[in-house]
Amino acid sequence: MSEKLSRGKRLRALFYPAYCPYCNNIIDRDAWACESCKPKLPAITYHRYAIGGVPCAAALPYTGMFARAAKRYKFGKKGGRARVLAVPLSHAVREHFNPCDFDFVTCVPARRHYLRRGFPHAEYLARELAALLDLPFCPTLEQFKRNERQHTLKRSQREQNVRGVFRLLEKDAVRGKRILLVDDIITTGHTLGECVRVLKRGKAQDVRCAALCTTIL
Repeated sequence: MSEKLSRGKRLRALFYPAYCPYCNNIIDRDAWACESCKPKLPAITYHRYAIGGVPCAAALPYTGMFARAAKRYKFGKKGGRARVLAVPLSHAVREHFNPCDFDFVTCVPARRHYLRRGFPHAEYLARELAALLDLPFCPTLEQFKRNERQHTLKRSQREQNVRGVFRLLEKDAVRGKRILLVDDIITTGHTLGECVRVLKRGKAQDVRCAALCTTIL
């Protein structure tokens, strides 16, 4: 049986290789970065705040090789890389929060029209993070109004752009719950802050945030 499993793993590695998210080199399927990139990962994680003063743990700076990795994942339809990118994010969450303090992990919902040509990148990341933290994943929000992409707007325009565009999937799903809310990138913190506002309006007991990358203020 073990020989068959080993052969199966070899075949998967041959036809469906895993790639380092930072340099695109092929890596072992059990690895989360290549041996050249691992030493380049930051020794620290980042503590940010979403709008409203909500704490946010972030794993990587949104610069250089880390920004390129996030963009390849988000815009290059590299959904399979969520597993390896969730590893440094799990380290950041464990450093700043206690996973036992959360009832479940959720995510910033994808824009509906984006899904026609992309994939729910925050959801994939959140699902993998939840598995690493041994927590359930529960979708809680949807974006029901179309808006502009945040990164195309000036800082002063971003709060209004996300105001009122999210709503709960189920009215009482978050009541009394302690929630870890995940997104791929935190810049100004307006998107996460608006999602937190909706969750708390649904009577969530506590909401904290996590993001793969953060801009350095």
